[in-house]
Amino acid sequence: MGAPMVRRLVEAGHEVTALGRNAEKCQAVRDLGAHAVTELTAVAEGADIVIVCVFTDEQVRQVCIEGGLVSAMSPGALLVTHTTGSPRTAQTVAADNPAADVVDAPVSGGPHNVATGTLTLFLGGSDDAVARAQPVLASYGDPILHVGPLGAGQGVKLVNNALFAAQIGLLREAVALGERFGVDEKNLLTSITHGSGASRVGEYIAMRGSVAAFVDDTAEFIGKDVAVVRDIAAELDSRLGILDEVISAGIRQ
Repeated sequence: MGAPMVRRLVEAGHEVTALGRNAEKCQAVRDLGAHAVTELTAVAEGADIVIVCVFTDEQVRQVCIEGGLVSAMSPGALLVTHTTGSPRTAQTVAADNPAADVVDAPVSGGPHNVATGTLTLFLGGSDDAVARAQPVLASYGDPILHVGPLGAGQGVKLVNNALFAAQIGLLREAVALGERFGVDEKNLLTSITHGSGASRVGEYIAMRGSVAAFVDDTAEFIGKDVAVVRDIAAELDSRLGILDEVISAGIRQ
């Protein structure tokens, strides 16, 4: 995700500095037209907006708090985090340095969406912070949806991913039903994309050819987000209800 983001930002006319963890990564950053630095805090020096795109909540905390990124930001600078995780993580990062504004902006889509400027962004934050972030995020994001205060972006993304996982479960059960009717899985999946039972998840799975193959490709990402949803629901003394049952049917190995 990072390389096409940097490319789009540079092409949009922004001055970009990116972290390179070794000489090879630094050269890749320079090849994209950006400045490369090897120290994490150097990314924040003089920056108006700092964008973080790592995999887990723990990595966000390591980079932003333990690694000193947020404390190195200039007063009034804006931090945008694209990582899908707990709403509390973005709120904790904001509390760690009240001088910096924070926007949580989890994404829906992949590197090909970044490359074409069509990455969906769910933004949580103040009106002012979101307004400041939008012109930069528009380099690779469309639509950019302001869904509420800080943490709300994560809430929307987690519900989205719960539905995503649940639809995999539904399609797994649909395939099993089709087999009992004597219908080949690949033919069924392809045909459904043209019917009233179509969905975006169904299109992705049809392109892959089977539910099992799609789960193999995406289990790490889906499993991480489902675990976060379940943890937050438990903290709120709540349940996912039928969603959880269907999710379990979809992501079983």
